[in-house]
Amino acid sequence: MLCRLGGIGLRPLLALQLGAWGPQRAPAPAGGAKRSALPLRAVGSVSAVSPGGAGGWYEALATSAPVQGAEELLLGAHTAMGLPWWGSILLTTVALRGSITLPLAAYQHYILAKVENLQPEIKNIARHLNQEVAIRANQLGWSKRVARLTYLKNMRRLVSELYVRDNCHPFKATVLVWIQLPMWIFMSVALRNFSTGTAHAGAGFSVQEQLASGGVLWFPDLTALDSTWILPVSLGVTNLLIVEIFALQKIGMSRFQMYMTYFMRAVSVLMIPIAATVPSSIVLYWLCSSFMGLSQNLLLRSPRFRQLCRIPVTKGESDTPYKDLFAAFYSKFISRK
Repeated sequence: MLCRLGGIGLRPLLALQLGAWGPQRAPAPAGGAKRSALPLRAVGSVSAVSPGGAGGWYEALATSAPVQGAEELLLGAHTAMGLPWWGSILLTTVALRGSITLPLAAYQHYILAKVENLQPEIKNIARHLNQEVAIRANQLGWSKRVARLTYLKNMRRLVSELYVRDNCHPFKATVLVWIQLPMWIFMSVALRNFSTGTAHAGAGFSVQEQLASGGVLWFPDLTALDSTWILPVSLGVTNLLIVEIFALQKIGMSRFQMYMTYFMRAVSVLMIPIAATVPSSIVLYWLCSSFMGLSQNLLLRSPRFRQLCRIPVTKGESDTPYKDLFAAFYSKFISRK
């Protein structure tokens, strides 16, 4: 009977419940203010691309409190650092990724490691529960459909209770996405406002003029597009490296994981032409953010760093992760005949 499962440490909870971004419009320059370095196609009218004309969704986003907060953060950091705008964007991105997303990524790995370590116990529960459902189905004459639904219902309940017991529900691992993605959007829109001169009304063109001379190397004008495509291509390559590192550390991926990997590869390639149509200030931010993401991914593979973050050791964890990664990369992309 079902109560026999208490003998294997599953306690009475195993008793079956048999009951049922679009572009922003640039204002006309006043007096001798410098005209936006962006071509007209890159500084289009909001009303041409957003519902509701000038009051569309993008204008609402561009003037929202989070975007204004991002603008104040960028201006404050630029003033405090006293660096050219390219350096301010770079260091601000490093600071944000290091202080916000790195701890969240470590927490994500902490949750996923605990979930992975629960898998043997979940498999044990599944085996015994399947046996008990089969016995009860024979006793009560259940159809295969009823037996299957009963198994799934109770399995979900038991697994959920395990997650609660160890405080490691997989949904907690998604907190990184809910913080990182909005931050990426708000910072990108804030930089676009600066580049098109639409931020801070009176001070907007002052910031725009600073950005126009605040670049370096082949992109001296941060309000202009990168005609060399070096920044966009670098962005695409960095994003592809992140995707491939994830794919190389997964052995025997599920069909869903394979589809997601192909999708992320496509998005990484698609970001190249997209990045070629926006101001260099935004692409520089994207590239710095992606590079930090790549560094973060590699750092979280370090056994010492994982131990420092108190991330549980898992069965599949390697003592030489970087050697293993290089060997897998070499085998997949270099040594293939």
